[in-house]
Amino acid sequence: MLIVSDIRENKAEFIAGLEKRGIANASEILQEVLVLDEKRKSTQTRLDEILAESNKISKSIGLLMKEGKQDEANEAKNKTSELKAQSKELGQVLDETKTSLDEKLYQIPNIPNDEVPAGNSEDDNEVMFTVDQLPEVGDDALPHWELIKKYDIIDFDLGIKITGAGFPVYKGKGAKLQRALVNFFLDEAEKAGYNEVQPPVVVNEASGRGTGQLPDKEGQMYHISDSDLYLIPTAEVPITNLYRDVILDEKDLPIKNVGFTPCFRREAGSWGAHVRGLNRLHQFDKVEIVQIQHPDKSFDTLKDMVSHVESLLKKLELPYR
Repeated sequence: MLIVSDIRENKAEFIAGLEKRGIANASEILQEVLVLDEKRKSTQTRLDEILAESNKISKSIGLLMKEGKQDEANEAKNKTSELKAQSKELGQVLDETKTSLDEKLYQIPNIPNDEVPAGNSEDDNEVMFTVDQLPEVGDDALPHWELIKKYDIIDFDLGIKITGAGFPVYKGKGAKLQRALVNFFLDEAEKAGYNEVQPPVVVNEASGRGTGQLPDKEGQMYHISDSDLYLIPTAEVPITNLYRDVILDEKDLPIKNVGFTPCFRREAGSWGAHVRGLNRLHQFDKVEIVQIQHPDKSFDTLKDMVSHVESLLKKLELPYR
């Protein structure tokens, strides 16, 4: 979630960043946030004043009674009743304003780095570098969804039988390869200074909101209605929420964690040849690296994490870009 004070102090920068992401009415959206925040602050100030006044008058009532000033004491009681009603009304307004402000902020994405090009789809991405070339394959080459069926290492039909589409069954060498890759990624992350954690694979609503999955991506998450919990779409959600509502000392940064979990996504959308096989799965295994770092060092940290992933691809002798 964006910080309102940052928006207020750097409004032009935020507008430009959001417009780069294709949000044409960025100025209007940010202005709504600032108006709501001003309303929140003014309501909070007025509520604090009324509560302070009510508290002061309440303390005087006993003294007035002792001094035999019954009429003044009754007037004070009536005044506190009025102030109590006003504070209740203002409290409701404050809660509603806070909720509206939070909901508005949840819907605003982070602004991109200056190096990120403007664009609306993956077609607008720029290739920064290419490492090695994809191998040349003949006309008789088989796509991966046919290879895995030929060698009987992943079975989609069994997954459909047991659960439904998007839940494959890994068999034999397919299961062993999956397990070997997980261990490889975890071991390499540990060598790079990441601490391994094994978090829950279900989270509460607060955790979903803590990393921005809720409310924005609620339709993509599996919801357990009777307990109001969500299956995680990535280990990033529970790992990051380890530090939700925690104040960290800058000297302890960066905090580096890695975790392996199954992940669950509804992945609603079209189905075609470009998403066949091991694409758009509803359940998949993932090793996630997460760093908690000072905002001023965020882009350098991103480069460090990308460099780590690059080292893995090189060790696996896989071309990439």
